[in-house]
Amino acid sequence: MTMQSAREFSLTRTAMKAELLDAETELELAYAWRDNRDEAALHRLITAYMRLAISMAGKFKRYGAPMNDLIQEAGLGLMKAADKFDPDRGVRFSTYAIWWIKASIQDHVMRNWSMVRTGSTSSQKSLFFNMRRVQAQLERTASSNGETLDQHQMRQMISAEIGVPLHDVEMMDGRLSGSDFSLNATQSAEDEGREWIDTLVDESAQAADVVEQSHDIAQLRNWLVSAMGELTDREQFILRERKLRDKPRTLESLGDELSLSKERVRQLEAAAFGKMRKSLEGQSKEIRHFLN
Repeated sequence: MTMQSAREFSLTRTAMKAELLDAETELELAYAWRDNRDEAALHRLITAYMRLAISMAGKFKRYGAPMNDLIQEAGLGLMKAADKFDPDRGVRFSTYAIWWIKASIQDHVMRNWSMVRTGSTSSQKSLFFNMRRVQAQLERTASSNGETLDQHQMRQMISAEIGVPLHDVEMMDGRLSGSDFSLNATQSAEDEGREWIDTLVDESAQAADVVEQSHDIAQLRNWLVSAMGELTDREQFILRERKLRDKPRTLESLGDELSLSKERVRQLEAAAFGKMRKSLEGQSKEIRHFLN
């Protein structure tokens, strides 16, 4: 066993021995870190879910990155998740952490894929993640219609389909045809012909998505303003201080100012969220899209 393999085995064995947290304990640790910056609670939370990070890191070994590096990136994603996790939203930490872990690993893979470093604009990123898939779809459609597309026609159709300039398509086509790594290479016999490009996700915002998101945010803002108006002055004050400040205040500091216990402030905060949720759900069925 090599030194690297031994280290991977040691990390995995340590993670597998970590405690399994029930929902109540997980919530207590999350509150302790968010409200009091209890580092012991943070360490316990991260340690308990390191097995999840290692498991997800293993799924990206096929991209050629060292497993130790993938585990390190997964751990960084896990720590970001713990720092940003809001226990009041009623979501299990593992569900929330998966997205941060995956994003951290994917960013690492992309940063270390030489071809990707040459393409950083929005259109280039969109092409990198979509070009070969779109090309395959166009080829299948043309074949079923008894047509044959030359290279120029194919690039023009890709440009129109993805919504990027033709010269970007021509440039990316050259890059993807280079020797770095073929995104159209079949992964393995077990994957039944699945190509590498199929494992990559386009995370860039498309024009239609931007417009839709802008509309949704404006609508949600109106709903929130209306819901906030139904709270008492004290409830509004607590939510503003806890959720709308650049540096949210702790339950303890609010308790001192309001002459209440820390637990009572937390209860008022939770009750305010409950009232807002009920108000929001009463305003429109569409709000479920944001609350669930």
